[in-house]
Amino acid sequence: MFQQVLIVALGGGIGAALRYLTSEWVSSDGFPWATLSVNLVGSFLMGALAVGLAEQMISKDLALLLGTGLLGGLTTMSAFSVETIRLLEGQQTSLAAGYVTLTMVLCPLLALLGWKLSETILSPT
Repeated sequence: MFQQVLIVALGGGIGAALRYLTSEWVSSDGFPWATLSVNLVGSFLMGALAVGLAEQMISKDLALLLGTGLLGGLTTMSAFSVETIRLLEGQQTSLAAGYVTLTMVLCPLLALLGWKLSETILSPT
């Protein structure tokens, strides 16, 4: 159990650092592009990772490192929520609605795309 906690902590630290770097590299220009970007990429990768785990192509420890840890630290529902509130408080209702719509539609679609792509790559021929 302690080993798994360390594995998740390692992945989470890397994911959180990547999220921070993304927020430094990606300009916001009044719209939370950095958070949207990490959530979209994370959703795609989580979809692909889920297939690898389901097909037993990756170990439980690797799934903990990459999924729960790295992708859990990279993606962020809390930042999404606060940024949406900030847009609403700033009277930017259209941007807030666009942000919520993009996140709620594209994240599941990208997870599905990652899932299907991973199935295609990992399926026996």
